Amino acid sequence: MTDNQRTQTDVIPVEVAKTLDGLFRERVRRSPQSIAYRDYDVTAEKWIDYTWAEMAGAIARWQTALSSENLTPGDRVAVMSRNCPQWVMFEQAAIGLGLVVVPLYTEDRAENAAYCLQHSGAKLLLVEKLTQWETFSEVREQLAELSRIVVMTLSVDEASQPNDERVVALSGWLPEQASESKHSDSDPHALATIIYTSGTTGRPKGVMLSHHNILTNAHASAQIVTVTSDDLLLSFLPLSHTFERTAGYYVPMMCGATIAYARSIQQLQEDLLTIRPTILVSVPRIYERIYAGIRTKLDEGPAFAKKLFNFAVDVGYSRFEHQQGRGRWRPAHLLWPLLDKLVARKLMDKLGGRLQQVMSGGAALSPEISRIFIGLGLPILQGYGMTETSPVISANRLDNNLPSSVGPPIPGVEVKLGQHDALLVRGPNVMLGYWNNPEATRAIISDDGWLNTGDIASIDEQGRITITGRLKDIIVTSTGEKVPPADMEAAILRDPSFEQVMVIGEGRSYLSALVVLSKRGWENVAAQCKVQADSAQLAENEQARERVLEMITQQIREFPGYAKLYQVALIPEPWTVDNEMLTPTLKLKRAKIMERYKDIIEELYARRSEGKNE
Repeated sequence: MTDNQRTQTDVIPVEVAKTLDGLFRERVRRSPQSIAYRDYDVTAEKWIDYTWAEMAGAIARWQTALSSENLTPGDRVAVMSRNCPQWVMFEQAAIGLGLVVVPLYTEDRAENAAYCLQHSGAKLLLVEKLTQWETFSEVREQLAELSRIVVMTLSVDEASQPNDERVVALSGWLPEQASESKHSDSDPHALATIIYTSGTTGRPKGVMLSHHNILTNAHASAQIVTVTSDDLLLSFLPLSHTFERTAGYYVPMMCGATIAYARSIQQLQEDLLTIRPTILVSVPRIYERIYAGIRTKLDEGPAFAKKLFNFAVDVGYSRFEHQQGRGRWRPAHLLWPLLDKLVARKLMDKLGGRLQQVMSGGAALSPEISRIFIGLGLPILQGYGMTETSPVISANRLDNNLPSSVGPPIPGVEVKLGQHDALLVRGPNVMLGYWNNPEATRAIISDDGWLNTGDIASIDEQGRITITGRLKDIIVTSTGEKVPPADMEAAILRDPSFEQVMVIGEGRSYLSALVVLSKRGWENVAAQCKVQADSAQLAENEQARERVLEMITQQIREFPGYAKLYQVALIPEPWTVDNEMLTPTLKLKRAKIMERYKDIIEELYARRSEGKNE
């Protein structure tokens, strides 16, 4: 029996599950003693396993506690916690009672999280630490509707100290014994969750997803990626992110796989070696960081090692193209077993040594980075989606993987091109709408159900989608040239000297860039300019700016002439979620960055590049 056949027998059909809590119940019925989740216990200093049956027992206690809070079906309850089994317990208990779950990012600003709580009308909030609730101190007047705040790591004695009587410790809130579990058995099309889009501009919008939206998307995804009951996933993207929630939570549940929760992004490398996952769900930034580490090590090592590495990638990628039916067989392919042992296996071992499939979504993955990893034997499958589509729209397959594309649509989803080649999507995964925002809903979904993604795309004869730009992110220069900045930024970031970059030039006669260098980048530029590696001083150094511009020019030399950069501004401090320059999914908040550095940008364009006049 093949893995695919085994998976097909293990997958729980949408019709059987009906709802998200129905999916969980069916998984418990099918494999009660199988390991569902693995989590690190800080107190015991060891990894703890939870079976499906144990999860069901715990969820019954959580449900009993929720039932005591005077909540009625349709009420909203929020969770602000790292990924852990308790996140799942809370959610499953809530949706079993017909409650609507509102996930929040743990690192979100208090003002933004408070807006989501207030806008959704959440009545209960689960937080991991008391300090998370304390960050709301200045905006608590907006949270009058919250009747209960449950703190996971608080002791009962400590819970009596806060001045807010709504705060309770989880240990005291959960009963010793559970009453009989309840299951909503509601309409599959009923609202299950409100997910607030992080948004690169403006206030976040609450995306309303039904049980059916998510279940159909998870089931279609399970037909694309072979997930079996023998698989082990390492979960590190936040469960408040729709990609992780569907692909890294519901799909494994549907297929009976085990999920291990990483301790943190900082400990990810160690956790990969300990957990040794077979499947990884990630965003491009993780692969970019791994790639930057590889480049740094190669640049610092002997020239022979770099040549061997590049040769291994070339041969490996050539084998991949041949296997995909796009390239011819080459005699060099016979060397792969040796190259695998000398080069590729070393990388795979650092990722745990057992990875069979790797998914990338949330943003575009550079074709160059795809080529490196695929060439070394790591089958990265790039997909595409958005929160409003639950989220997966399309994905590459192992036997049909074109890294420059995001693959054909998943089963049950229709796509077509609209005005200005905007990608339009229709299917059971399309959201119910935006919470309390019918105007925004009408602006994105047509009367006949087509959702406008806002992304510009092309669709080839095989139905594969290639994202070529974003309508809102296109830079239109004063000369009328239309430039998609994301492509240029991805090319520049291939050089590990760059940590972050944003191309600008809307309404200007030429393009420029705001640049944050990596630690290595600052050191290299300082050495070449023969000055101290102080980022604040280097940002004001003309020679340093010229050197960085040369480095950028090397990275974008394949772009058309009108995409040339003429000026750069070096930014001393990195852009983070905390300083509001990044969304929680690590996307640039372009409008915020433009506003923050408006004086620098004006100064940038006040300078005249040699031979260039505005």
